[in-house]
Amino acid sequence: MTVEEPDEESKLAEIVAGRRAKVEQLRERGVEPYPVRFRPSRSLAQVRAEHEGLPAGEDSGVEVTVAGRVVGKRELGRLTFLVLREDGTDLQLFCPAAALDGASRELLELLDAGDWLGATGEVVATRTGELSVKPASLTLLGKGVRPLPDKWHGLSDTEARFRQRELDLTVNAEARRVFALRTAVLGALRSEMVDRGFVEVETPMLHPIPGGATAKPFVTHHNALDEDLYLRIAPELYLKRLIAGGMPRVFELGRVFRNEGMSTRHNPEFTILESYAAYDDYHDVMELTEALLRRAAVEALGTVEFSYQGREVSLAGPYRRVALLDLVREATGASDLDHDTGIARVREVCTDQGVGFDDAWGVGKLLLELYEALVEHTLWEPTFVIDYPVEVSPLARRHRERPEVTERFELIVAGREFANAFSELTDPDDQRQRLESQARAKDAGDEEAMAVDEPYLRAMELGLPPIGGLGVGVDRLVMLLGDVANIRDVILFPTLRPERG
Repeated sequence: MTVEEPDEESKLAEIVAGRRAKVEQLRERGVEPYPVRFRPSRSLAQVRAEHEGLPAGEDSGVEVTVAGRVVGKRELGRLTFLVLREDGTDLQLFCPAAALDGASRELLELLDAGDWLGATGEVVATRTGELSVKPASLTLLGKGVRPLPDKWHGLSDTEARFRQRELDLTVNAEARRVFALRTAVLGALRSEMVDRGFVEVETPMLHPIPGGATAKPFVTHHNALDEDLYLRIAPELYLKRLIAGGMPRVFELGRVFRNEGMSTRHNPEFTILESYAAYDDYHDVMELTEALLRRAAVEALGTVEFSYQGREVSLAGPYRRVALLDLVREATGASDLDHDTGIARVREVCTDQGVGFDDAWGVGKLLLELYEALVEHTLWEPTFVIDYPVEVSPLARRHRERPEVTERFELIVAGREFANAFSELTDPDDQRQRLESQARAKDAGDEEAMAVDEPYLRAMELGLPPIGGLGVGVDRLVMLLGDVANIRDVILFPTLRPERG
């Protein structure tokens, strides 16, 4: 007769039941499994830094109180070795039974990997040279009733890593590396902006109408007002109202929301840096963008030269600058294309290149589709693609010499867009015409088109100076510097499909 192996769910239920029984045993012994407070005197990283190089077999004479999660437990007779982990740093607890007080010896029997533990004792180096704390007392700080993943296989299931980031951070050093790098990138961007005299501000997340970018918004409802509101797709219009109010240099680092598809490059909520500077144009903003990326690279990696997905990248600059139309001509071989080319000819080029289109699109939109389908993914080294058609740039100023295009650029690195920027449109009448055109497109079924924002137009009518505006995709910048291919790996809790079953 064959005995069937228990399935994974049964094994887990058995482990959880056993650990819950330990919780009851602890309480019966007068030990609170979930205490209120504990005060370490040193972090594990500090202990390592202060006592690195302690000779094998030596005692330091220094007593410390440390804390962390137990990630390893090994018993050799009356000697127990525990490994504590805190913020990515591991430190061994060297626990001879004779060195522990009676309560700590009893506690030791009921400890499991995953428990949170405090320890007070002397810093020593074992005979094998392992830096350790030799505790006189142990304090349970939090009993884990659900086990950590197997230490040999880790948390290898990608979906589980995203759904249970707390486990991912506990067992995967790579996850901790990426999010430490993200912190460094955010700090570098903020510091560069502040050093340049920008003021950090906060603008509303809930907007009465969607605006500031062409994207499909999330809709919610405010019960007290009995009005629909929209999660912001960009803070642009509010930030430019601050310029109208006399704040000359402003920026915001925060989340925006776009009700669009999910992929390795797209999450419905993501982080941007958006800034506006009075008296600047898009040439000034290109210089700012280069400075931001260089500083982020240096503070996160210590260099502007690095590898992404097996190919070298340099953020040293200066970055190439090339017009969108020139790239489309080069990619298609259609040297006759221009912004005033007849629409039939542009549609013919799209058909020849296998690029689909909507009959409602004008020449500018068709040129953009050709560029995005044929060119964007091929641009590896940092490239400012400049001078976008007016049709696809409703908030950008017309070019000072070529009114059929705008003073707009996107920064492309490794085939992806990292920044979008303009010499901002400051003429309220031109802006009204463009927003009304967008509104007509929305009425015709374009869910990404913008609405007419009367409060913004009213602010523009007060008068605006020249403005240089910038938006930087922070998540994609972290992906680039962290050599990560999936945006979900750089967002702590990415949006996921609901679990089934």
